[in-house]
Amino acid sequence: MHRAVPPMTLDYKGAQITFDMPGWYSDASDESIHTGEDMKVSDRALNRLKAATEGLPLPEEIKRIRVKLGLTQEAAGELIGGGPRAFQKYEAGDLLPSRAIGSALALLDHDPAGLSVLHARPYMAASESSRGGLHAGD
Repeated sequence: MHRAVPPMTLDYKGAQITFDMPGWYSDASDESIHTGEDMKVSDRALNRLKAATEGLPLPEEIKRIRVKLGLTQEAAGELIGGGPRAFQKYEAGDLLPSRAIGSALALLDHDPAGLSVLHARPYMAASESSRGGLHAGD
């Protein structure tokens, strides 16, 4: 086996993406072995393809909008949704945002003043809500 980074193509709903896939490849067959870090490359490529196909924002667009709004990743997750680590994962390409998050980002990109509406809403950090507080039906 040898370490290599050959091109790999993924298909999703008729769309394709080709990217370099690191791994250990056999000289005698089509078999390969991929570490967890190697698999992140293919997972991120698939998420990118899905985002483009489904009309969701790409990681760099999410970061651009968050920075434009002057929010940290944690604050964006708390205000816009997803939790304190969500934007870290969205911007790394490890997690696709929901359609609702994508729509909120598009609206805030168009009208950043809308952020004041989110700041005015009462909300609890995820860690606070798990210790008690208001629940559905309270």
